[in-house]
Amino acid sequence: MKDGMTIGRLAKEAGVNIETIRYYQRRGLLAEPHKPAGGHRRYPASALERLAFIRRAQRLGFSLAEVQTLIQFSDGRNWRETRTIAEKKYVTLSTHVEQLNAMRRGLKALIAKSIAGRGRGRCPIISALLIHAE
Repeated sequence: MKDGMTIGRLAKEAGVNIETIRYYQRRGLLAEPHKPAGGHRRYPASALERLAFIRRAQRLGFSLAEVQTLIQFSDGRNWRETRTIAEKKYVTLSTHVEQLNAMRRGLKALIAKSIAGRGRGRCPIISALLIHAE
């Protein structure tokens, strides 16, 4: 890797699609190396590290806009700002989890009604959807 990697090699090493790398470049998350005359762009090892950073942040639920801000703080000196972003994300994820759990409980109740109905009359799942659609 002394001379760097092609975009194909970088994508393979990072476990992403080439178009993902290009998208990150358009979004300003990843620098696009200079293309030498008649040659191919070569990505340094730091590009692989950046892609890993982006992927780990996304797995924690951060949006690409949030990732961009976190990249600005990646020198590690902005603890308070970084923590604030993480705290906001935690609250957002907690709200989503509560919403998903409510949906799950609702579905479980409808499934139980469907089982108890034993196929007689209108399906309670369909009935619930029709009532809420009006």
